[in-house]
Amino acid sequence: MVSLIIEVSKYLLILLAAIYTMQSYVAFRKRGEAQEFLFLRQNVLMFAIHFVAFMVLYLQMEESQLLYFYGAQVIYLAATLVLFRNLYPRASKLIINNMCMLSTISFIMLTRLSLDQSIKQFKILAAATVIALFVPVIIRKMHVLKKLTWAYVVLGIGMLGVVLVLAQTTGGAKLSISLGGFSFQPSEFVKIIFVFAVAGLLTAAKDFKHVVIATAVAAVHVLILVVSTDLGSALIFFVTYLIMLYVSTRKLWYLGAGAGAGSVAAVAAYFLFGHVKTRVAVWRDPFASYEGGGYQIAQSLFAIGAGGWFGTGLFQGSPESIPIVEQDFMFAAVTEELGGIFSLCLILICMSCFIMIVNIAMRLTDEYYRLVALGLGCIYAVQVFLTIGGAMKFIPMTGVTLPLVSYGGSSVVSTMVMFAIIQGLYILREDEEDRFEEDQEGYYDGYYEDGYYEDGYYGEGYYEDGYYQDYPPEGYEDEYYDGPYDPYKRQ
Repeated sequence: MVSLIIEVSKYLLILLAAIYTMQSYVAFRKRGEAQEFLFLRQNVLMFAIHFVAFMVLYLQMEESQLLYFYGAQVIYLAATLVLFRNLYPRASKLIINNMCMLSTISFIMLTRLSLDQSIKQFKILAAATVIALFVPVIIRKMHVLKKLTWAYVVLGIGMLGVVLVLAQTTGGAKLSISLGGFSFQPSEFVKIIFVFAVAGLLTAAKDFKHVVIATAVAAVHVLILVVSTDLGSALIFFVTYLIMLYVSTRKLWYLGAGAGAGSVAAVAAYFLFGHVKTRVAVWRDPFASYEGGGYQIAQSLFAIGAGGWFGTGLFQGSPESIPIVEQDFMFAAVTEELGGIFSLCLILICMSCFIMIVNIAMRLTDEYYRLVALGLGCIYAVQVFLTIGGAMKFIPMTGVTLPLVSYGGSSVVSTMVMFAIIQGLYILREDEEDRFEEDQEGYYDGYYEDGYYEDGYYGEGYYEDGYYQDYPPEGYEDEYYDGPYDPYKRQ
């Protein structure tokens, strides 16, 4: 009976995920009540996926603790949806839903791999959500944030410098710092600071001198990361800066020069750092060093191949055979047990987040906030690409996490803050549109009647004989109206 439930559940999970994903894109075309109803349907689908998956997990694990943990997750997801929607009714509900959906997938797979790690991740995510609830109002109200460009520069470089000097070496790279029994990765937070710094530098002026200054600041960040051998983060910073520079200046040769410099730097890194050379060799042929450095990526490929389109089902695969699977290869674990179709849905959900962020960025009139939104979107998209591409052997493995899905406290907190900043920028965009509509209220460009151009009306007054009258005389009826004077309605 349990085997039958597991077999049926994997198809049901795929169906629910596919419907949710489709609605993530249909939402861009809906407006008003239809869109609100669609978002509610997404919530129902998310909770259904959560319930079905944890039912299977309980049947396999048979631990009473899992029931309490499931209840805590349901409360967390419901509270997150309710709090964001009520505190920020004008926030993007698509981003809120996708944020919760990605967290749900993380709950499912981390619980499958390690209940202890899943509980720890849940506590960190809950704390990060509390922090994120305050971020949108800060972005909306504290306009002084736009004036702290050089403070961001100093803070970002300083934090990376501390990592270079004090961080522990893990997997050949200096990544994390331990304080009071807690370990965190500063580069995850410097990503956000870096975007604010670059946005400020590029908004100040776009002449060649200021571009050189901005490029030098970005280069210092990247070089510190390279010396720390945190090449995954270095690549994220580099690509994000190039995109922000191009969007700000609209000069294609900057993009070409940056890409050329990046290619030269990549070749130099190959010869300078032994673990980079190893990762490239493993990427080219992981089975040639299967017993050594190629074991991890080889097991990832085995897992993806074993999952096929429909997956093996929860607890029917062996994703735990992949070293550090909960951090670097969560995509392979999802593909093996939930299937390739489910993994495609996961990719499309991440893409819908990026599309929404770019949409927000392009509709912001303030250049500084537009660059911030675009930069954060690029960081998110590049990180997703590096993680999934590395797990599939499309590119060499970089060791970065899949945002909100992989295990990692620093990554979870920084991603939640990043999404909260995007929500704040979305609310700013809505404020801008409201102000524009208020400025246009009551204004008409005029109209043609009987071959002649008639002046339009503005506000509560009207034009008569070429002069603007503030208020119409009592009982006034214009020849172009069938009834009493109404400055806002043309009969």
